[in-house]
Amino acid sequence: SVFFQALFNLLIPDHAADAFSPPRLPEPGLWDLLLEQLLGGLSRWDAEHFLFIAERGYLYEHNCAFFPLYPLALRALAEGALWPLQRLLRLRSRLLLSAVLLNSLFSILAAAALYKLGCAVLRCRGLAFLAALLFSLSPANVFMAAAYSESTFAFLAFSAMWQLEKGQSWLSGLLFSLASGVRANGLINAGFFLYSRGKCFALQLQGVSGPVRKLPPLWKQLLSLASSAVLVCAGIFLPFALFQYYAYVRFCGAGTGLEPTIPKPLLQLALDKGYRLVATDGDKPPWCSQRFPVVYSYIQDAYWNVGFLRYFELRQIPNFLLALPITLLGSWAAWTYIIANPRHCLTLGLERRKSEEGGKPSAGFCCPAVFVYVVHATVLLAFGFFCMHVQVLTRFLGSSSPILYWFSAHLLQEREPLLWSEGTDHQTAAPRSEQSLRGQSGSCGKRTPENPVVRLLLNCRLITPLGKCILGFFLSFWLLGLILHCNFLPWT
Repeated sequence: SVFFQALFNLLIPDHAADAFSPPRLPEPGLWDLLLEQLLGGLSRWDAEHFLFIAERGYLYEHNCAFFPLYPLALRALAEGALWPLQRLLRLRSRLLLSAVLLNSLFSILAAAALYKLGCAVLRCRGLAFLAALLFSLSPANVFMAAAYSESTFAFLAFSAMWQLEKGQSWLSGLLFSLASGVRANGLINAGFFLYSRGKCFALQLQGVSGPVRKLPPLWKQLLSLASSAVLVCAGIFLPFALFQYYAYVRFCGAGTGLEPTIPKPLLQLALDKGYRLVATDGDKPPWCSQRFPVVYSYIQDAYWNVGFLRYFELRQIPNFLLALPITLLGSWAAWTYIIANPRHCLTLGLERRKSEEGGKPSAGFCCPAVFVYVVHATVLLAFGFFCMHVQVLTRFLGSSSPILYWFSAHLLQEREPLLWSEGTDHQTAAPRSEQSLRGQSGSCGKRTPENPVVRLLLNCRLITPLGKCILGFFLSFWLLGLILHCNFLPWT
């Protein structure tokens, strides 16, 4: 990704987009200009906000739409490991280099966490491996590489889900809490913990037969459930609440007089663009007088017109078309799971199944353990489609939910004859009747198969139309994202 963005950024002139683009202070040197030529394509659109926050702090009000943990990590790396480069590179250049290094690391770790999570939930190493490979070709790949918080969030979210599946509730809660300090939709992850606790409690009640009094009294179980749920959810919501308080003090307070002097070019930018600066003269933003002053929701409303059905305009049809593949894939995943498990969905997965009592849980995408992930992905998809700028749906889901990769891997494994057997002669496809047998022995067994994505790409003439559509979606968005996003063209 880094190589291709540099190539496309060199060959294609940047579009003059009306995006946040603060002046470079101080003037860049020779090495800064060279680094900008090599990595500048990864500092477009929202990346400018993250780099600016890491360098200057929350100077403008609309910067508060971007949460602080990722900029803090960039600043720590730039001032720590990259400190010896300060004589060659300005702080802003070191922050950009930090973003590339950090995102590369977290993308790899996120793929590993997704694989571990897939093994735990799907109980199918082959399917989990294929999903992790698809994550490396994610249609949101450019945002995983650019100075965005997506790769950090994906690593924290997938790791937290994996730890929760392992029964490590408190470690999972800590990782979920860190994730909510990276992106606002991390708050929704509290549902995983609540569902996990509620399901354990419901199954425990249903499994009580024979000597009942071996279990603690019901009121003690309820008290333990409520206390752990409150503590973990409070921890997950704490970064969000602290950040809103910080913004209130910074933009609604009277000012301490200790704030550093704002350079004139940045003041001029605020005047030219209408950006609201930190409160220095008693002029407070409207949200400060609200009963619950939440700057995040105010910025989404006032600056970007985010709200229910606000994006449903004729001129936004191209953006809806851009979001169509992920919308169809997410909807298809939910429908497939509901059709395969109607009773499980109606009972919200809280009913004890005979397969669980026999100690033989099913495997694959349609297994019971996937239910909560399907609900999570569907909620994100519906919220993003009806309430957000719909073109961000691909990166929104691609960095938050494993369903995009699990379902795509499921479709490829189910429909592609090249993946039905492990033999080297891919010309001879296994008959459809043998598919499930081969899927269980080859893909869900102890052996992890060779790289199935490479096998499909090398034999692209033999794959089905559905396989071409799935791989075409991943590869085309991977390529278009690098071409368009890195040159300030509309791909956000």
